[in-house]
Amino acid sequence: MPSLKDLKNRIVSVKSTRKITKAMQMVAAAKLRRAQDSAEAARPYALRMNAVMSGLAASVGGSDSAPKLLSGTGSNKVHLLVVMTSERGLCGGFNSSIVKMARLHIAKLRAEGKTVKIITVGKKGREQLRRENGDAMIGHVDLTEVKRVGYVNAQAIAKDVLTRFNAGEFDVATLFYSRFVNVVSQIPTTLQVIPASFEETAEESTLYDYEPSEEGILADLLPRGVATQVFAALLENAASEQGARMSAMDNATRNAGEMIDKLTIQYNRTRQAVITSELIEIISGAEAL
Repeated sequence: MPSLKDLKNRIVSVKSTRKITKAMQMVAAAKLRRAQDSAEAARPYALRMNAVMSGLAASVGGSDSAPKLLSGTGSNKVHLLVVMTSERGLCGGFNSSIVKMARLHIAKLRAEGKTVKIITVGKKGREQLRRENGDAMIGHVDLTEVKRVGYVNAQAIAKDVLTRFNAGEFDVATLFYSRFVNVVSQIPTTLQVIPASFEETAEESTLYDYEPSEEGILADLLPRGVATQVFAALLENAASEQGARMSAMDNATRNAGEMIDKLTIQYNRTRQAVITSELIEIISGAEAL
């Protein structure tokens, strides 16, 4: 049975932890507002870009002049996975859910005889994936010093991926990230960016005339489209991370409060038992005299 001093020290320790988790919750709430606004502001642009390129891709179709980013290499033997996680922990199951999805995809591809290459964005994903897939990791993007994700960060990642594609290092590229819904809901998502795939939109039936040519415009837009998709994924991930951290720290703060209540009750009961024991000893000693 723990002593009164042990119980008191533990109560003080849990109270200190609760102050930290409460402070982290408030910081995450402040960052979440900005990250959510950025993610929501980027969605209309990404959707519009998708609609334009979807219409162009439908017109070009499977023609011989179609850009390589659209038609692909003609093979799907080598797959590049860009796994986006956070640089810091204490955000619940945010990172593990993305890594779990990536691991399942890796296992599926390898079971089909495919070759897998991995680029990680964020330290936490790198730490988890390199335990079992260290031989497949070919690159890492460190965003530790980046306080707010910008388009320039997405451009750097997209440039690296496109350079590797043009060099023939892989056939298919897929993004892994978490799509932000709300504070308690973040959905792990996969998005194939090479060869480009587009969701069906209502604008596909609209006809446009393009100059100089649809193939030329599409060849120029596709690399920008990859950068746009990477940027949108980074923003969604940033919002999801702060939402997950805010929720996790809120739970931790509540759990610390419950633990403090239980320890306080245990402390009071132990103290009462000690006082009662001392009183019994005093009374017994007095009666013996």
